[in-house]
Amino acid sequence: MSRRRPVDRRWLAGVAALCAGVALWLVLVAVVLWAALDTAQRAEVASMLGPRAPLLVLMGLVLVAAAGVTVRALLAHFVAPAAQLVEQGRVLASTEVERELPARGSAEIRALAHLINHLVAQLTLLRRDMDTRVREASRDIEQEKSRLAALMSELTQSVVVCNLDGRVLLYNQRARQQFQALSHTSGVGGGAELLGLGRSIYTVFDRKLVAHALENIQQRMLRGIGQPSTQFVTTTATGQLLRVQMAPVRSAQAMSLPDTAELVADRAELSGFVLMLDNITRDYEQASHRDHALHALTEGSRSALANMQAALDVLDHPDLETSARERFLGVIREETRALSQRIAVLDAEASRGFKARWPLEDMLGTDLLNAAMRRIETVTGMSATTLEVDASLWLRVESFSLLQVLVYLAGRLSDEFGVRFVELRLTPAPAASGRAQLDLIWSGQAMSTETVMSWELDPMKVGGADAAGLTVRDVVERHGGAFWFERERTRHHAFFRLLVPLADPQDRSDATLYLRGESRPEYYDFDLFRTTEQTRSLDDRPLSDLAYTVFDTETTGLDPAQGDEIIQIGAARIVNGKLLRHECFEQLVNPRRAIPAASIPIHGIQPSMVADQPAIAEVLPAFWAFAQDTVLVAHNAAFDMRFLQLKEKQTGVVFDQPVLDTLLLSAVLHPNQDSHRLEAIAERLDVPVIGRHTAMGDAMVTAEIFLKLLPQLAERGIHTLGQAREASQRTYYARLKY
Repeated sequence: MSRRRPVDRRWLAGVAALCAGVALWLVLVAVVLWAALDTAQRAEVASMLGPRAPLLVLMGLVLVAAAGVTVRALLAHFVAPAAQLVEQGRVLASTEVERELPARGSAEIRALAHLINHLVAQLTLLRRDMDTRVREASRDIEQEKSRLAALMSELTQSVVVCNLDGRVLLYNQRARQQFQALSHTSGVGGGAELLGLGRSIYTVFDRKLVAHALENIQQRMLRGIGQPSTQFVTTTATGQLLRVQMAPVRSAQAMSLPDTAELVADRAELSGFVLMLDNITRDYEQASHRDHALHALTEGSRSALANMQAALDVLDHPDLETSARERFLGVIREETRALSQRIAVLDAEASRGFKARWPLEDMLGTDLLNAAMRRIETVTGMSATTLEVDASLWLRVESFSLLQVLVYLAGRLSDEFGVRFVELRLTPAPAASGRAQLDLIWSGQAMSTETVMSWELDPMKVGGADAAGLTVRDVVERHGGAFWFERERTRHHAFFRLLVPLADPQDRSDATLYLRGESRPEYYDFDLFRTTEQTRSLDDRPLSDLAYTVFDTETTGLDPAQGDEIIQIGAARIVNGKLLRHECFEQLVNPRRAIPAASIPIHGIQPSMVADQPAIAEVLPAFWAFAQDTVLVAHNAAFDMRFLQLKEKQTGVVFDQPVLDTLLLSAVLHPNQDSHRLEAIAERLDVPVIGRHTAMGDAMVTAEIFLKLLPQLAERGIHTLGQAREASQRTYYARLKY
């Protein structure tokens, strides 16, 4: 790529104006003189000038050259210093940069520079004084934040706070470690692509599952429960089993409302939610092994009991003496009874342990049926209604999986038997104490036992998606219940019946037992709680509302089309106007080719440093996951993006996010500056350059520069992403090609 300094249009305009002025004056003089001459004199003048026309042209060219030199000197002495002074003054006024402006140009411009430096010095003192006062006023708040940070860092449980869009607002170190363990690419970039401020929690959790849990919480809040929470168990894409407890975060407005019945709906307004996570994969696997062992022991004991019963039958032989027979029979019966009791106790303990690992929650039966009707109609398109519901029943269920069962069964009825209408019924189970019977009723074709069995054992699919490999039997066993199919021949109806446990009366939530505590500390002040309209296009969104991934690459050379490769990627994220220094992506890459010796002194990466590193095909998918849902930012971004684009076919990864270039933005804001190199911009904006020509170091410098350019863009009326991209495209540097 070649760069040539563009011709200054002001110089061209000045030369043209000066030449035009002189030419006009000469023409006027010639016209006046020509009018004063008689005919003979005019002929004599014409004969004298005709042969000397080339000399006149040459003198005109000399005039143009003199005009060019004169205008350039005037611009360099008066205009250029003034324009640079204006741009540098804007930087000092809109940022916290502290440096003296150079005094160049005419005496008046140098005096103006001294005056601006004096005013900037006063502004700096004022800012320092304000900063001191702000620090003093916010000392107590900082102490509370420090206490919160210390508390969060010491927690052994993973905690993640999200807004209603699922964007992460806060997390602790334990959560970071846990999410890194869940990453598909934990060996690339430290597994940093799953969790970070501003990231979506839905990269790990099913959006429907979280929405269902939020719906349950809001229903409890509407019933007046002051401190509602819910919990669920889910599997991740890597096969890990997580137990999640969710608690609501009320909006500031809702927290300030009084506890009156008529304001229940207003007090139920949420601004986010808290997730507390436990990875129970290993515990579940160990418990499953214990369950299998217990099951084998139980079955073996039952076999032994059968053998003992056979022995009893033998002892009943009439040839045995009566006293011996009675004594022997009494001993065997006593042992049989004791063994049966032990097996029953072990079986009951195993059952309780299994249920404890899949936590159930109390839920009003009518709420479950209302949610089931909505879900069935939404997913399957069928009509659903209730036939008979006992409104007083409280169930102890894992509602998400139970709803999946009902939707799955309704969907199969629709797909395989053409059923278009179902009814739900919930009543106490007369033959099973502590159980309720939940029926899914329809009218239509009879169903064989084999069909029911296959539906019960097939992995469920709900809305075309797998339900984490669960079957109907898994869910029934999770609830310690039962499942079967029946027909009501008199009404020409058929139904599936599920037995589900009732909630213990002493555990049922009672709104009168909960008072809204006044001790909840307001440790948060997160701007991300303010959600934005999802329908707005990205170009129309303000620059201050966007999340950015600022990145840089180090390469074997400057020509990707001729085989040069990426050998390092470094990136940092900017969320809510803050550079997240602890959320970084830094990874060396094995280029699978030699690193030219001439480039090693520049980036400092030796061949031995990349020999054992992953190839670009492994690194780019992890970097793509780290940068998703953000705007890419780089300095001289066309160079880095070219390397990424040439790897699209090989890796299957396409970086189609919007891109902003700090080189172009600097050219937009400071078109009169001599250089827009990264070091020159950093010097102008008072950004320290550390780790130059390392991917991570350059990414950090670029991020600091970008943050200081944002307020200057706003002053120029550039507020949205679309406006910034449009302004960048109009600069001279945007026309450079790689």
